[in-house]
Amino acid sequence: MATDVTAKLSNVSSSAQKARLVVDLVRGKPLQEALDILQLTPNKVARPVHKLLKSAMANAEENFGISRDDLYVYKIFADEAPTRKWRRFGARGRFKPILKRRSHITVILREQE
Repeated sequence: MATDVTAKLSNVSSSAQKARLVVDLVRGKPLQEALDILQLTPNKVARPVHKLLKSAMANAEENFGISRDDLYVYKIFADEAPTRKWRRFGARGRFKPILKRRSHITVILREQE
């Protein structure tokens, strides 16, 4: 039976749509390859995802005694977090809403068999 190692990152200051572009790059890849891909990805959200993968790797080594060479990205997904709504007042008394979108990112690592 394979052991799943989970790590979550809440309220990343990027929309889930933009986070999914980065997350889709590393899904199913071996952990070291995924970290290398994220290191070279220019998107803003790549840095927190890289940090999240390193955290999940540390969880696997400390809590389960799994070697980092045996891990791969089993599942990774980005969900929407609550949107912060701001207002800006426009010409002629009109109202311009500003939506500050955020996302939650979850990663599940699994040991290769």
